[in-house]
Amino acid sequence: MKYKETIDLYDDEGKLLKSNVALDKISPCVNTGVKRIIDLTKRTVAVNLGGIDDALKTGKVGGKGNQILGRSLKVDCVKDCDTLIKAIKGMVSVNDGDDTKITKVGGGKMLLVEIPSARLAAAATYDVSSTVVAAATTQAIIDEYKIGMFDAPMAKAAVWGTYPQTIGMDGGNIISVLAIPQNSEGLGYALRNIAANHVAMMTHRNAIQASALSSTFEQAGEFEMGMAVGPFERAQLLLYAYQGLNANNLLYNLVKENGKTGTIGTVVQSLVEKAIEDKVIKPGKKGKSGFIFYDTKDPMLWSAYAAAGTLAATMVNCGAMRGAQAVSSTLLYFNDLLEHETGLPGCDFGRVMGVAVGFSFFSHSIYGGGGPGGFSGNHIVTRHAAGVGIPCVVAACALDAGTQMFGPEQTSKAYQDTFGQLDEFRKPMQAIAKGA
Repeated sequence: MKYKETIDLYDDEGKLLKSNVALDKISPCVNTGVKRIIDLTKRTVAVNLGGIDDALKTGKVGGKGNQILGRSLKVDCVKDCDTLIKAIKGMVSVNDGDDTKITKVGGGKMLLVEIPSARLAAAATYDVSSTVVAAATTQAIIDEYKIGMFDAPMAKAAVWGTYPQTIGMDGGNIISVLAIPQNSEGLGYALRNIAANHVAMMTHRNAIQASALSSTFEQAGEFEMGMAVGPFERAQLLLYAYQGLNANNLLYNLVKENGKTGTIGTVVQSLVEKAIEDKVIKPGKKGKSGFIFYDTKDPMLWSAYAAAGTLAATMVNCGAMRGAQAVSSTLLYFNDLLEHETGLPGCDFGRVMGVAVGFSFFSHSIYGGGGPGGFSGNHIVTRHAAGVGIPCVVAACALDAGTQMFGPEQTSKAYQDTFGQLDEFRKPMQAIAKGA
């Protein structure tokens, strides 16, 4: 055991999943459940056969309202999906019996393709998942419908979008959880560059499971960018445990205690009472006004408690209004009240408050109803908190009932229909507890 302390892992219904788990056993570098989630994130892409059909029948390729009049092809990829699956799998596989897997979704309207691990091992980045599947799908369509050399570029454009004219495969019909590496704002940001709406839909709008999956991506990203090295590793693991994985049922109990009639302020009260009870903090010196400053011998654990409280307050407040738009002000004022109540720093030592100020401006002010669901941990506004801001945003989007200009169903329905069919994405808490 790298760390002496242990935690109990609970699920989204407050039921014990596994007890006495050593803290290091939830590490993205150690936990087989986390590693499976990250592996599937890199190896899995969805193919929108229905979208390819529409693009080729209408000439609408490349997105953004583009249409090439007079250029259409007669195909029926959805109807012929079984034949295409066989062809695609034959080209994507490295050898017989490897871990290539293709799952048909929606009667063949979508395919979920897991490329073989051998291809990822032989690649520098996860680009290989999208490129290999796109190439195989294009070739399978050309072969199946005997498309000639002058029409083949249309088949390619229906699958790849505007690549290579634009790097992002704009208007293509290959869907990945991960954005292209060129969109990462710095070293190690790939796993943090996943829109909040996508994660909410992958977990079928289950707020606690959604925040757990988001926390898994965010904290794996923190590890990747070198933020969990040496003395900082324990800090990140504690944040992950208490906010992301409902360690010791703290998150669930805070939400349950305050869910019916509570406010941001009552969650502050509940958290402080629990922290005192668990001997995380204790009363210290008294100021001239009579204000009591609290002390802690474990600032990292206190920050983890504050992270769980921040998420609980988000669920209570955004859940009450059924609106994601309140998440930025909740991030700010929960921690502001917590600091005034205890004299101790808020979640992530004040950085969550810093994120919240800019986040409120960008999602509500100059962009009007910009919508939290489009933000990620890679965004310049929300990147600064150590993986503990975006899980709250994801939970708020899961609880939202239509306040966003672009809601989860509008931007991310395909992620529920495809990636959301895999247990690792739909119920990450169970997968991680099993891996511990």
